[in-house]
Amino acid sequence: QLFLHMDGARLSNAAASLNVKLRQITADVGVDVLSFGGTKNGMMFGEAVIFFKRKLPENFKYIRKQGMQLASKMRFISVQFEALLSNNLWLKNAKHANEMARLLARKIEEVPDTKITQEVEANAVFAIVPPKYVSLLREKYFFYIWNREKSEVRWMASFDTTKEDVKKFVNVIEKTARSI
Repeated sequence: QLFLHMDGARLSNAAASLNVKLRQITADVGVDVLSFGGTKNGMMFGEAVIFFKRKLPENFKYIRKQGMQLASKMRFISVQFEALLSNNLWLKNAKHANEMARLLARKIEEVPDTKITQEVEANAVFAIVPPKYVSLLREKYFFYIWNREKSEVRWMASFDTTKEDVKKFVNVIEKTARSI
């Protein structure tokens, strides 16, 4: 029998973007096991493993320990989830990250020689920027070069990205564009 596992690192951002309940994009579409990530949505560290079928976790407590996934002081991870899941903080954080990504994309579109390559659907912005911009930007910021041949980059907004952060980043890009 084959089971479907979903990596839910950015699941909150997807749910916020689609305006759906988490269940609608997990259990309701056939996901059997979910790794629900907290780190990319406001937690210091931690993921929760969620089983949607009752019989699946029968031996999980042993597998978890043998796989070295049972850290001491697990309560420090659990209490973070308690806070994240209270009062829809997970959703507020995800909506904020998504909003900051949309803001970044709007601002980047105004910069000469840059192009947003994909619709911003969650908290990721994909853009083509001149290679010279990339090298100068990477002196101050870390980000992934998504496609070297095209000079396409991936920028991520997070739960703690502020409008001021976006403004500063865009200012550096604009300054770089003017200096070249």
